[in-house]
Amino acid sequence: MRIRKARMGDVERMHDLINLHAKAGRMLARSLLELYENLRDFYVAAEDGRLLGSAALHLSWENLAEIKSVAVAESRQGQSIGRRLVEHCVQEAVELGVGRLFVLTYVTGFFEKLGFRRVERAELPHRVWSECVRCPEFPDCGEVAMIRDLPAKRRGGRRRAPRGRRRG
Repeated sequence: MRIRKARMGDVERMHDLINLHAKAGRMLARSLLELYENLRDFYVAAEDGRLLGSAALHLSWENLAEIKSVAVAESRQGQSIGRRLVEHCVQEAVELGVGRLFVLTYVTGFFEKLGFRRVERAELPHRVWSECVRCPEFPDCGEVAMIRDLPAKRRGGRRRAPRGRRRG
C-alpha cells in the first residue's frame, strides 16, 4: 500500500468512499465539484489500483489548517491506513509552516491517539463553520472540535559560509 497525492483519476472513487461514510453519518458528504476543486488538498492510500482511503489538508488561515474527509474502506479499517493518511497531512502542514491543525469529528478517540485535544467550538474562527450549513444535522451537529499544535519549522534561507572561508 502506498500513500500519495490524489490525482484526477482518483476523484470518482474518493467521492464514492467519502459519501459512503457520509451516508453512515460519520462525515460530511462531498460533491464531485468540491473534490475536483480541492484535489490538491487530498492524499489517498492505494494498492493494486484500488483506492483504500483518503484525507485532506485544507488551509484555513495564516496559521491554521483543517484535516478533513478522512475515510478508509470498510474492509481495510484497523490497519493504520487512516493514521498514515493523517500523518502525511500533518507532515505537509509542518513543511508549510502551519502552527495548528483542527478537525471536526465524531471519531474523537482516533484523533486523540494522533495528538489532537478537544476544544470548545468557540476557539475556532467562525469561517471554519462555513461548510456546516450544508450538513443535514445543522445546527444541532454532534461533531467535536479538536486541535493539535505543531512544532515550528525552522526557517530556511541562504546558508552563510563560515567566517574566514571563501566560497569557490
